Amino acid sequence: MKLLGIGSRIEHSELGLGVVTNVTNKHYWVTFIKDGLETIDIDSEFEVIEAVEDEVDTISFYEVEKSLKNLLQKWSDVTEISPIADKWKKGTLIFRPEDSNLADKEIPIDTFFHKIVMVRDKIRVMEQKINASKTLDDQDKIDLQQYITRIYGSLTTFNVLFKVKSDQFVGSRSK
Repeated sequence: MKLLGIGSRIEHSELGLGVVTNVTNKHYWVTFIKDGLETIDIDSEFEVIEAVEDEVDTISFYEVEKSLKNLLQKWSDVTEISPIADKWKKGTLIFRPEDSNLADKEIPIDTFFHKIVMVRDKIRVMEQKINASKTLDDQDKIDLQQYITRIYGSLTTFNVLFKVKSDQFVGSRSK
């Protein structure tokens, strides 16, 4: 069986007409007119309307992108994307002093949220560097890890801003 290249047109008995938009070692990613993007097994039954050849790599662009993203996250301090909760989008954070003669300070919540995410990511990088350190002994690593856990605990107030729970700060939990 010869692999179809990206751009090949097919007709699937259930999904209808589609175009191959990506190829992995096991699947075709096909954008169908009716159902949008679907993955189908390479050995699925379908009719080839127009085959495009010599466009298939052994690794897909998606897999390259995913690998590159994982490497960057592991070895750099690149900020990962954390979406803000919908209810806070385009909102404003107002700092109002007790003294009414002083002016309020307003900043977009998105700006404040971005700064919170950067703090979180810098703490994560510090945590990785501590754990990977060859110069710190195990007790020092434990002590520093406990400080980091307390820092996360202090920042849990800001969890309300995160759309995705897994992006939130987690301090020490009671057992």
